[in-house]
Amino acid sequence: MNSALALQLMRFGFLALLWLFVFATMRVIRSDLRTSGQQRIATPPPARRRGKSGGASGGSRPAPGAPSHLIVTEGGLTGTKIGLTGAPVLIGRANDSTLVLEDDYASTRHARISLQDGMWVVEDLGSTNGTYFGQRKLDGPVPMEIGVPLRIGKTVLELR
Repeated sequence: MNSALALQLMRFGFLALLWLFVFATMRVIRSDLRTSGQQRIATPPPARRRGKSGGASGGSRPAPGAPSHLIVTEGGLTGTKIGLTGAPVLIGRANDSTLVLEDDYASTRHARISLQDGMWVVEDLGSTNGTYFGQRKLDGPVPMEIGVPLRIGKTVLELR
């Protein structure tokens, strides 16, 4: 009798843990979808590219003599060039990102580089592992400088 009762209690305990796992998973998925939806509304995604040079036209134009491209110097996409035309550059694992990273340390929508008042500015979009510009972890929008490394997971980019 005692062992049958213990077995039944273990079954109910296992079932309760299983349901807690299902609810926790659904909560994370709902939170991620809500965050992605808000980001999409705030900034429409640029044209889909997977590490090809060139850029979508639109937005303000960079000043003459300003940096013309973003280049990947380390990581799986080393050598990839993205032309800077004034349109925001979205970086992350999402398929609609301008630069799609296949990196476990990159978030779906990790960082954005945009032109503000004639200067290129980088900002972290609430990523899990952070975005580093030089030795500094970003906590808000930061103006980019030519040649200073921008690290997102295992990928390093530079403005040139």
